[in-house]
Amino acid sequence: MTVKVMQTKEVTKKVFNKEELFILDVRNESDFKDWKIEGENFDYLNIPYFELLDGVEGILEKLPATKEILVVCAKEGSSVMVAEMLSEQGLTVSYLQGGMKAWSEHLEPVKIGNLTEGGEVYQFVRIGKGCLSYMVVSNGEAAIIDATRMTDIFLDFANEMGVKITHVFDTHLHADHISGGRVIAEKTGATYWLPPKDATEVTFEYNALEGGKVVTIGKTEIDIHALYSPGHTIGSTSFVVDGKFLLSGDILFIDSIGRPDLAGMAEDWVADLRESLYSRYRELSEELIVLPAHFMIIDELNEDGSVSERLGILFEKNHGLNIEDENEFRRLVTENLPPQPNAYQEIRETNMGKISPDLDKQREMEIGPNRCAVR
Repeated sequence: MTVKVMQTKEVTKKVFNKEELFILDVRNESDFKDWKIEGENFDYLNIPYFELLDGVEGILEKLPATKEILVVCAKEGSSVMVAEMLSEQGLTVSYLQGGMKAWSEHLEPVKIGNLTEGGEVYQFVRIGKGCLSYMVVSNGEAAIIDATRMTDIFLDFANEMGVKITHVFDTHLHADHISGGRVIAEKTGATYWLPPKDATEVTFEYNALEGGKVVTIGKTEIDIHALYSPGHTIGSTSFVVDGKFLLSGDILFIDSIGRPDLAGMAEDWVADLRESLYSRYRELSEELIVLPAHFMIIDELNEDGSVSERLGILFEKNHGLNIEDENEFRRLVTENLPPQPNAYQEIRETNMGKISPDLDKQREMEIGPNRCAVR
């Protein structure tokens, strides 16, 4: 039988559509437990590749005879060999093109909604990493918010839409992924915006992203709210786009809130985080659609694969917004923390412009799950 190739885009559609898939992951057990492809109706078997060097006969009874099987490894090579062995046993099997390295880098654009004066908001879902980027398109212009290092997809998308990228924003200095914002700005001549409280050590020029400013994209206004609180940083800044959409960065997520410890300042920043979530956000319209910079779990995806929710709903259902006792809140965001993101200090230094790792090193730095939230 023929071994098929499955691309990351196909797997993403299966996640969005809640389809069934059986994944045989042949990475080491520790890598699998740390980070895997997640889908609501996916089943898994983790058998390290080295245990299959003498053949796959020993695992056949653990594999479904009637389901499609996807073999996954770190970079592709091992999964091809295992898939070929399974195919010879008569199973319907595919391997993931590019492996988990490709899964980490895949971005899927999803339309979020329309703007009042014409134009749209698009969300780019980095399904394997939990990162969310945005493009606001209005009257031939575009703004990009929280871009990942895979800059070509944003440039190509803007080109397909026939729009010029005029502004690029980072809501904060990212600690769990490398920003593509500065590169996009350099390639397009766009203005690059960064919160000044996060930029005290950066080595490049930027425009100060400060509260009270209004940036116009085509016919659409981006109203900047300087909500200084720790998502990862003291400069975390929110935007309201077109009076409809609240881009919350890493302050507020759908099912969680931002962690405050990635600059070693958790105890100092807890009060800021609480003030932003419990006071400043309460002053905003509950009708705003919250568009965060990350999602933490696959359950946060909507039916179309997007990640969004009305602010009023989050005030009702997000546990992090409903902790009346301040000491309990403090414990949640200082003691109940997941492991810190891989290489987060190096990622911060890269985003400051202090170091310039090559592409392979950048990929290595970003491998692993999103760990920017507490819940």
